[in-house]
Amino acid sequence: MYHGQQTRDSSLLFRIKNKHISISTLIGTWVISGLMISLATFADDTTLRSLKQSEQKHCYLEGLSEQLTCGFITVPENANRPQAKQIQIHYAVLPSIKNSNHDDAFLAIAGGPGQSAIDNAAFFNSTFSKIRQNRDILLIDQRGTGRSNALNCEVDNTESTLAANEADFDITKETQTCLDNLADSDVTQYGSLNALQDFEAVRQHLGYQKLHVYGISYGTRMAQLYMRHYPKVLSTVTLDGVVPMKRSVLDIDNAISRAIKLLIEDCTNNNLCNARYANIEAELHAIDDILALAPVIKQISDPLTSEATQLTMTRAKFTGAIRMALYVPNIRALIPHAIHQAANGNYLPILGLQALNLDSTGIAMGMNTSVVCGEDWQPLTPSQRDEANKTYFGQEMIASFEQSCSVWNMPAVDERFSAPVSSHIPTLLLSGRLDPATPPSWGEIVMEKLTNAKHFIAPYATHGVAGQSCGNDIIAQLVDTGSVSELDSKCLHKDVSRNFYLNASTVETIPEKASKPVIMQGDSHD
Repeated sequence: MYHGQQTRDSSLLFRIKNKHISISTLIGTWVISGLMISLATFADDTTLRSLKQSEQKHCYLEGLSEQLTCGFITVPENANRPQAKQIQIHYAVLPSIKNSNHDDAFLAIAGGPGQSAIDNAAFFNSTFSKIRQNRDILLIDQRGTGRSNALNCEVDNTESTLAANEADFDITKETQTCLDNLADSDVTQYGSLNALQDFEAVRQHLGYQKLHVYGISYGTRMAQLYMRHYPKVLSTVTLDGVVPMKRSVLDIDNAISRAIKLLIEDCTNNNLCNARYANIEAELHAIDDILALAPVIKQISDPLTSEATQLTMTRAKFTGAIRMALYVPNIRALIPHAIHQAANGNYLPILGLQALNLDSTGIAMGMNTSVVCGEDWQPLTPSQRDEANKTYFGQEMIASFEQSCSVWNMPAVDERFSAPVSSHIPTLLLSGRLDPATPPSWGEIVMEKLTNAKHFIAPYATHGVAGQSCGNDIIAQLVDTGSVSELDSKCLHKDVSRNFYLNASTVETIPEKASKPVIMQGDSHD
């Protein structure tokens, strides 16, 4: 997911004591989730009603000062073995301010896959404050994430992330170690369809008659599954950063290339950025060519601790930092400066980009791996793999998944899983023009089978339109009216673009003489 920000790696990301190292460091995706479950094995309403339920309690969540309601239901890990292992599915309710309507709720589904919705309560609360005036906001930690039997992968490795060379990382070994550490969990039971049953069980437990569903990034896949399997309980749906059911995680490589191209175009079309970084595209290719041959090794000052340390600048670190920075508009504005400095041998700005994203997503990578290996990797055709291998990002993901998924041994989802969702539910689709993960064209793919929907493209947004623009107000209007007919995208076209940084700390030019006036980049922003 990334609340209008960024997501982590498409491959396994392992927690290394207090640092992180990703298997294809930061190259990954929104990533999608899944694992095998037949479409015919859905629990019926009787099963859902028979689930053991806990009592609710008052709670406080990080970033929110008010008292909220938290709880959990207990469900079988495997619905086909109801007497076997039980797991808790945790939820939090942000009660409506005006206490006016408890018959329906606004369900916000996190992304990743692998992120905790409850841990992101402060974001959902601030983004959807208008909706909360009259409706509860419901957050559910999807099975395998957060408080719901999280499938985390931890590795005892003290090597500095800066010094590490990802090419030396044994993906197969570490994946097996993670799987062994999760031996008390059946990782084949942590896919999207399993989780959907949990979501519906929570709805029934809390007594909501209807839901307004919001999904961001991978969460849009969950929202589409809700539309397919439980359409009668949905009043409206919003898909933000749209992932078509038939798209694989590997398709993101083209989205990354597209986003980098747009960045270069934006800099070129901006007078001051182009004057300062006239050769930005050539510099980017030159750095990539160098790192494709071998890592650059230097002694540097650690940007987080200031201690002297070795930097092993690999192609994965460099491209990963650029890729992740594309998710956040204000960090995206630093990329030309970072590339230019790297072209001149200074990699500290690139490390700064990486540090801004380090440990920021909280993804449960065991759950993530179950989802991706079952729903995205297994169904890939040979032609899709060949196409992915044409790009660096695609090659890295293919190599990573071949090793990790062979260990995880996930059965493939039913082929019907990837079919487009047909629906007449009032549905709003939001895409950011600059999105490096889910481009606007993906929204158009999903629109093909929706007969009561609108698709709005925010020209200045990246990934997660609601958190970067007036998109949250449009969603509030949809929820309030229950109709897309009057929705308008005009406010999305207000120019909220970020000026590019022309040095390490400002978007201003540095005057040649003190007597000359400072030129603000915004004065010539195109």
